[in-house]
Amino acid sequence: MKAVVLAGGYATRLWPITRHRPKMFLPIGDGTVIDTIFEELEADDRVDEVFVSTNEYFADEFEAFIEESDYEKPTLSVEETVEEDEKFGVVGAMAQLIDRENVDDDLLIVAGDNLISFGLSNFIDYFEEKQSPSLVAYDVGSREKAKSYGLVELDGDRVVNFQEKPEDPNSTLVSIACYVYPQDTLPLFDEYLSNDNNPDEPGWFVQWLQEREDVFAFTFDTAWYDIGTAASYLDAVEGYLEGDNYVNDDAVVENSELGENVHVMAGAHIENSTVDRSVVFPNATIVDSDISASIVDEEAQVEHLDLTESLVGAYSKLKPE
Repeated sequence: MKAVVLAGGYATRLWPITRHRPKMFLPIGDGTVIDTIFEELEADDRVDEVFVSTNEYFADEFEAFIEESDYEKPTLSVEETVEEDEKFGVVGAMAQLIDRENVDDDLLIVAGDNLISFGLSNFIDYFEEKQSPSLVAYDVGSREKAKSYGLVELDGDRVVNFQEKPEDPNSTLVSIACYVYPQDTLPLFDEYLSNDNNPDEPGWFVQWLQEREDVFAFTFDTAWYDIGTAASYLDAVEGYLEGDNYVNDDAVVENSELGENVHVMAGAHIENSTVDRSVVFPNATIVDSDISASIVDEEAQVEHLDLTESLVGAYSKLKPE
C-alpha cells in the first residue's frame, strides 16, 4: 500500500502565522500536527511509501523537514503551483500525483492538517476486511459545523448518501478527509475529471463514487481536530495539554501568570503579563500585557497591550504609540 499526505494548501485563514510556514508544522507539544500522521504511517509495515503532496511554494520547507527527521518513508511530490488561485483542487492534485508517481497499489489518502486520535492501522485493518473504497467518519456534534464537511449517511457501515458541504445538513456525521482506495479504483479519478466534475474537495469524488460502487465508513468517537483556523488550532493545543501548560526549559517567564493551555517555546520571554490559552513561538517577547486565545509568532514583540483572539506575525513589534 502507498499513502499520500495532502499538504498542498496555503492556510490563508491562519495568516500571518502560516504565511511562510505550512500549517502542518504548527507545534503540538514536542512535535507538530503532521508528526502524528507520519508516526502512524512509519509504524505500519503495510505502507511502504508515503508521498507528501505539497505545492512549489512550501516544497523547500517540506524537503528540509523530511531530511532532518528520522522518518524513512516520506518522499516529496510537488504540485506546480505557488499561489492559492493556481491550485488544481484536491481531486485534480490526486489524479496528477497518481500519474506522476506511477501509483499502482491500494492507496491511503489523509489530509495533513488532520490531528487524529484513532489508529490509521485500525483503519487499514477495516479496509482490508471490506476490500472496497473506505472513508473515516466522525460525529462533529453540530449541524452548523457539519456544513463545512462532507455529510455521510450510513446503512450499517455502508455509505448510502454523501453530500459535500450541504447547506442544511440532516445529521452531524461527516467525512474527515481520510480514505483508502483499492488499486482498481484509482483509474476512476481520471474518469471523474474527464467528465468535468468538481476537482476541488475530495468529498465530491466520494459523492460521485458511492453512486457507482460500495463505499464504507470507519467511524470513531475519540478526539479529532481539523487545523484550519486559529480557533481550531488552539482547540487542538487545549486537547493535547488538557488544562496544563507547556513551557520550554529555555523560555523565561517572570512575574507573570499563566492560565491554562499555554504553550511557550524556546527563547520566549514573558514578563509582568497574563497569558491564557495561547501559543507563544520561539524568541517572542511579551511585556506588561494580557494575552488570551492568541498566537504570537517567532521574534514578535508585544508590550503594554491586551490582545484576545489575535494573530501576531513573526518579527512584529506591537505597542501603544
